[in-house]
Amino acid sequence: MYSSPSADKARPFVTWQRILDWAQEHYRCRTFVKDERIPARPGLLYLVQRGAVRLTGNAQVNAEDVAPEEPTTTPLMAQDEEAFLGFVGAGQPFEIVAQSPFTLQSFAHVDQTTVIWLYWHDLDHWPHFRREVLDAFRHQHQRKLLWLSTLGQRRTIDRLIGFLTLLIEEFGEPCEEGYYLPWPLTHAQIGSAIGSTRVTITRLMGKLRQRGIIRSYGDGLLCLPATGEFALEQREA
Repeated sequence: MYSSPSADKARPFVTWQRILDWAQEHYRCRTFVKDERIPARPGLLYLVQRGAVRLTGNAQVNAEDVAPEEPTTTPLMAQDEEAFLGFVGAGQPFEIVAQSPFTLQSFAHVDQTTVIWLYWHDLDHWPHFRREVLDAFRHQHQRKLLWLSTLGQRRTIDRLIGFLTLLIEEFGEPCEEGYYLPWPLTHAQIGSAIGSTRVTITRLMGKLRQRGIIRSYGDGLLCLPATGEFALEQREA
């Protein structure tokens, strides 16, 4: 049911090694420590060679643009508050898009995250790889549509279950209990992704653990059992 893309699975080793060698030769490769900001800018293509990248966004709202009777926050993102937008795993591409008043940023989610950057015309060296990159972006777009569908759920607990299921379907690794997310994710980050608060997420995660819908694996990692209906028969939180 679940799969986790990796650099080795995503493309032939020879092609990937050539790209890595080219990036190192042209000083287009850099390794980051956990939570270090990746200085990505619009118009360039980035490839995660190792580790995981965390994408975040915020909306800059000027006080003069808001009427006195209007709130300065929305259910999904408070003013100037960072919102978790997803992961990019090893072997996958990403872009940073500039669209005022929104600001997108990227961070190394784990230590030793290595990122390669290219101009789009650099892909002329590897035409087959260009098609692969476009296919990867198409897949990411489809996953974002599922994410938006999840965010449309009325109940917070349904959004939470859908969000966790999508993440582990995309990045999950098998374990003896089921499938687990190989990177930590805080309750605050989960809350920002689904339009809730850290306190509410902590309470709901406790309920999901009591019901056996989620479990802990290793050093506090999230795990979904291999069997069971995650979103069925859930009572109102």
